[in-house]
Order: sequence, then structure tokens, then C-alpha cells
Amino acid sequence: MKIFVIGLPYDLDDAELEEIFEKFGTVASAKVAIDRETGKSRGFGFVEMPDSTEAKDAIENLNDISLGKKPLVVKEAEERSSGPGNKGGYNKPGFNKDRNRY
Repeated sequence: MKIFVIGLPYDLDDAELEEIFEKFGTVASAKVAIDRETGKSRGFGFVEMPDSTEAKDAIENLNDISLGKKPLVVKEAEERSSGPGNKGGYNKPGFNKDRNRY
């Protein structure tokens, strides 16, 4: 199960995030989102736990605790939709592909 975590301290790294979740079971991966321009944490991340029972236990126990100034929001990550509205280019509303041909 993929878990979304927001409210992380900006100095927390991948290993520390993994360590927090390992208390509840096996962690397949833990990744803090990093800003491309600044190279600094964006304050959220994703954790992958193969056992859904362990993942739900982690979500229940870690949601709303404080690691820094803000309480964590820990929940199951939502799958990205692959519908027509989420693709670039021609599928964007208001984009007329015939009008933009040469």
C-alpha cells in the first residue's frame, strides 16, 4: 500500500522517514519529495508498505502526531487518474488542435 505523508519537517530525509514507518512493519520504500530548483524538502513524501494491515496500523498511529511544528497528515495515497483531463497537449480544455495546425 502506498501512503501519502504531509507535514514533514523540512530537514527530514528518506532514511528518517523509513525509520518512522519501520516501527509498524516492512517498508518497501520511503521518499521525501524534493524541490527541483532548491534541492530542499517540500514537506511531504510517500511510503510504500507491502502489507496492508501494517500500513493501516501505521496510518492510524502516525496521523495527527507532531514531528515538528505541524501535525502529520498520513493517509492512503490516491492513484493518479489517467483520464483525458490529466494529459497535456491536445486534450486540454479549450485547445483546438485544428486551429493550431500549419
